[in-house]
Amino acid sequence: MNTTTTTDERAIAELQREHGPALFHFLLGLTFGDRQRAEDLVQETLVRAWQHPEAFDAPYESMRPWLFTVGRRLAIDARRSRLARPAEVSDLLLESAPAVQDTAESAVHALDVREAVRTLSPEHRAVLVEIYFHGLSVTETAEALGIPAGTVKSRSYYALRLLSRNLPGYSRRSSARNSASRADASATAT
Repeated sequence: MNTTTTTDERAIAELQREHGPALFHFLLGLTFGDRQRAEDLVQETLVRAWQHPEAFDAPYESMRPWLFTVGRRLAIDARRSRLARPAEVSDLLLESAPAVQDTAESAVHALDVREAVRTLSPEHRAVLVEIYFHGLSVTETAEALGIPAGTVKSRSYYALRLLSRNLPGYSRRSSARNSASRADASATAT
């Protein structure tokens, strides 16, 4: 038998008229109501019937059992194929997903700040820790360290200037620097 032989188009059209609706409803149940998928499976089943004219010569009274068997196998194969690959994600879902914070960058910032704070004198470091990391006011810092409020202001000013020189490329208002500084304060305060 020649492998390129196909079923006559009129026979396929008759097959579709006679068994198409029943096949569609059968496959609709197998696809959990997905009409598009069921229609695709009906088409693929009819393509298989077109590719295999020997099925028409089988001793069946009707082609329906053959069509339903082929359609069921195609549905099973399609389901296995979908389960074997990752689910597709729409662009809309990706756009609405929160951005993942880059922890490596904040860790580098924290290391930079920690190193810069180590270059400060103990007096300057103590003022910055109290004001920026413990959240005390100038007056509270002065009381905690036992120094005048003017000295607290002066030390914090010069300490910040030294830090800005020791941290080139960092902005004074950079949120990454502030969060890294808080992480560093926790480490140096303990």
